[in-house]
Amino acid sequence: MTDTDNLELVSLNRAACPNRLSWTFLNRPRTEGRFPATISMGERRIAFLKSEFLDFIRGRVAMRVAA
Repeated sequence: MTDTDNLELVSLNRAACPNRLSWTFLNRPRTEGRFPATISMGERRIAFLKSEFLDFIRGRVAMRVAA
């Protein structure tokens, strides 16, 4: 993995759609502070570091496996 891979950003739409996740599913942990921090891309646009988002998803998978 290169330094630029660590800086790749994904929008909320891009995070939700390919992973078949609803905005509700993503917004609940966001409001509870259990989701990666947002990066402001403008007045009404946010993004996430792709690596942090993928870590969040891996954590959800790990919870399933541990259960």
